[in-house]
Amino acid sequence: MARILLIEDSPTEAAVMTQLLERNGHHVTTSGSAEDGIATCRRDKPDLVLMDVVLPGMNGFQATRALSRDVDTSHIPVLIVSTKGLETDRVWGLRQGAKDYIVKPPRESDLIARINALIGH
Repeated sequence: MARILLIEDSPTEAAVMTQLLERNGHHVTTSGSAEDGIATCRRDKPDLVLMDVVLPGMNGFQATRALSRDVDTSHIPVLIVSTKGLETDRVWGLRQGAKDYIVKPPRESDLIARINALIGH
């Protein structure tokens, strides 16, 4: 079981993702903005961050860069989960420090396999 921080501004999307993750044995904390997510990540040190890109204020790319460059959070893998499906988005996300990138809506088996790969299960 991993402790996962889900940074997602859509309450519906957050509820669906939380259900999916909990059904697979993970403990989920949610955050509705990048700024709040960064603070939560620094405080709680989750095993993994699932990051939306389109967020109010700071976007997910900026938040991923902030987490990957912070000595306190750089060891925490970020998996971007976004509706932005272009290859340039994926490449940019990985360049900001994300360890993986998946397009919404992800297939449950695919998402869980990628999470397990990132947390070493």
